Amino acid sequence: MGPLALTMGDPAGVGPEITAKAWAHSVKSNGPIFIAIGDINVFKTAFQAAGLPAPKAVESTADAQQQFSSALPVLHIGNAKNVSNGQPNPAHADIITGAIKTAVTLSLTGETCGIVTCPISKENLYAAGFKYPGHTEYLGHLCKTHEAPYPRGPVMLLEGGGLRCALVTIHMSLSEAVSGISPEAISRTAQTLYGALKVDYGIAAPHIAMAGLNPHAGENGALGDTEIIIQNPAAVKLRDIGIDISDARSADTLFHAEAREGYDAVLAMYHDQGLIPVKTLDFHGGVNITLGLPIIRTSPDHGTAFDIAGKGLARADSLIAALNKAAMLARNRAQYAG
Repeated sequence: MGPLALTMGDPAGVGPEITAKAWAHSVKSNGPIFIAIGDINVFKTAFQAAGLPAPKAVESTADAQQQFSSALPVLHIGNAKNVSNGQPNPAHADIITGAIKTAVTLSLTGETCGIVTCPISKENLYAAGFKYPGHTEYLGHLCKTHEAPYPRGPVMLLEGGGLRCALVTIHMSLSEAVSGISPEAISRTAQTLYGALKVDYGIAAPHIAMAGLNPHAGENGALGDTEIIIQNPAAVKLRDIGIDISDARSADTLFHAEAREGYDAVLAMYHDQGLIPVKTLDFHGGVNITLGLPIIRTSPDHGTAFDIAGKGLARADSLIAALNKAAMLARNRAQYAG
């Protein structure tokens, strides 16, 4: 397999700093090889601050594999002007999205085995005219003309502390999320999740636990009827086509240690229902994974952290976990393909 592609993220955030720390960790631990994509000058500044060797520009992924142990290989795609730590600048939008596009292209052509994305500021990109709710939706757009090896996404899955949570609705208000829960959305997300558990995770017979939307999963309709009208009928149809998924279960008893032993992943109905337990179990080491794409994609489960950017305080745990997870998923997918 080729190396992973790592995007720069927002140059004013912690992405360059955690890249430096993740590279040092990977070299020391014989971890995944990766090529960074973005402005080499931004990476050089971060590596210098960390007391690490200066990154070197490369023109191919083959060059990246050869030099990784001595210096971070960087595919330089342009200069991000007037970078100031902690100060997002809409003028950087083109190079931020350009790094993502380049990484996707490299992975689609097989030059890299997957992509890992450093954090972006969606608000900053919106100011420059970015039209997608987040990374997940943008990646789905970039990959829309290519087939995935199992039912199509994109689906966001968060993993950490031994828990996997996939989301039926993602970046929207809670009221919009409730309106977005439909039999079709549940079926589509569950099929993608089930396929990913088999192909990317190598689980022969996955079991999915579905979280109810309402307290106590609606208490037989006394506290809401979404479970009765939408969720449970969708689960019946999914089981009819061979997907092992539970009826809606009370979310307040779904995430403790004993409960987690009974399933491979949770299908959560909205963003915080899935993210809160994952981040509680492993705040620093959680990973965001996009399922249902023709490429492997992971990212740290945190944002740009502008408040600590450039101060040497950012922890690379989540990026290191994302790199390791991407490499594992890529190996599993390649093995499944035969």
